[in-house]
Amino acid sequence: MDSVRKALRAGDVEKDGYGRLSCVTCDEPLSTDNNPDKIGKIRVCPDCGSEWKELG
Repeated sequence: MDSVRKALRAGDVEKDGYGRLSCVTCDEPLSTDNNPDKIGKIRVCPDCGSEWKELG
């Protein structure tokens, strides 16, 4: 699983003017999967199921 930053540089994820992230292949906004026991968040595309880790 890549980080969100790496996915932004690679062109797999796009950020709009409001800071919302979306999957480039599906053109869908990413949802957040929060686990309180772990540091960071997992961003998930609801269509294709791709996941990216967000540490910040």
